Amino acid sequence: MFYGLSKFLKNILPKQLFYRGLLIVATPIIILQITISIVFFDSLWIKTNKGMTKALVNEIRTFIDAYDNDITNKDYIIKLFKEHLEFNIKFESNKILPERKKERWFSPIDRSLRRELKNKNFNFWFDTTGYKSLIDLKIEYGNGYFQFFIPRERLTSSSVRLFGLWITLPAILVIALAMIFLKNQTRPIIKLAEASERFGRGEEIEEFRPSGALEIRKAGFEFDRMRKRIVRHLNQRSEMLSGISHDLRTPLTRIKLQLALIKDENVSKKLSENIDEMEKMLNEYLQFSSSSFSDKTEKFNISELIQITIKKYENENIIFKITENFIFNGRKNLIQRCFDNVIGNSLKYGNKVKISEELNKNNLNYVIEDNGPGIPSDEYENVFKPFYKIDRGRSDSKSSVGLGLSISSDIIRSHGGNISLGKSEMGGLKVKISLPI
Repeated sequence: MFYGLSKFLKNILPKQLFYRGLLIVATPIIILQITISIVFFDSLWIKTNKGMTKALVNEIRTFIDAYDNDITNKDYIIKLFKEHLEFNIKFESNKILPERKKERWFSPIDRSLRRELKNKNFNFWFDTTGYKSLIDLKIEYGNGYFQFFIPRERLTSSSVRLFGLWITLPAILVIALAMIFLKNQTRPIIKLAEASERFGRGEEIEEFRPSGALEIRKAGFEFDRMRKRIVRHLNQRSEMLSGISHDLRTPLTRIKLQLALIKDENVSKKLSENIDEMEKMLNEYLQFSSSSFSDKTEKFNISELIQITIKKYENENIIFKITENFIFNGRKNLIQRCFDNVIGNSLKYGNKVKISEELNKNNLNYVIEDNGPGIPSDEYENVFKPFYKIDRGRSDSKSSVGLGLSISSDIIRSHGGNISLGKSEMGGLKVKISLPI
């Protein structure tokens, strides 16, 4: 029961910190204002209104009794009540009361007036809405009825409007100020989240300046320190492997020159193949270690980019149908490298490749399938690890160091997407790439 209630509250409560903070501030203010309003209306306004209505009906009862007892000068009584009590009274003889209107149960004035008139056993009709500042009241008398035009302020106090105004405006002002301060407090958190998201995608960000409350500043400082350490580590890794590559290329170049002097062609050919294999492996190491922070994020047509990548292979066995052109915001060179790696692997182990494109909600999905030997399902996670190679079931080239899928996975995940493997309908491997758009 409590779990269901907790889940229900989580679903209806706002998710953003700004609106949660506003709810925390605004809820007590609104509850306090409602409580004060209820207490005011119950203990002050309703009781005051009831007392004023009762006094008015007693005055009407007094007028009718005086009118009955005065036989000689009835007009004087009407004039007296008009001058001292502001009653405009007119007797309509030989007329009957109009039909009563539908009761306005939500009006405190109507309820109080109706109750007091019934207590005095009057046969009555009244209208509190026909005039702006007057109340039209008709009371049956003899062969006709008295028509009273009574000032509205005799039944209700105008202070209720002032009270409503003074109790509402401060609440609105306090909530507005709370919104401004909450916005200033949540803005640094939003900036920190945006900077973290951009850094996680591998984008180059400017020097981050923490702001806001002490705890938020501390989190910002720690994030900036972490960012600098990661960038320094990536640069050191890239520089180290670049240095190793440079150092290894020099002796490889010397060996190539020496191979040109070897007269035995078979030996020379075998050594040349080994040297080419070493150079290819060095290039893959450099590709894996190259920093993606140097690439700039830009908007480009990803469907057109894949078509250009496919045309490089000049292979009619690659099937790719474009339903529409999609614009993607990311690092163009890295996305092209990712698809190049996946398509290259598919062509390496199969002779037919099928590429499909679809938009699912906010994700752009690409599925690359081949008719090769595929990968065992228990190896799906392992092949994304750097330098991991599968020897069984696939004829891996000796020149492969197991970095293709690892590089592709890093690229896709740095763009906030996902890459997964499965069994293809063509009998080989299915690679599904999902990118947020």
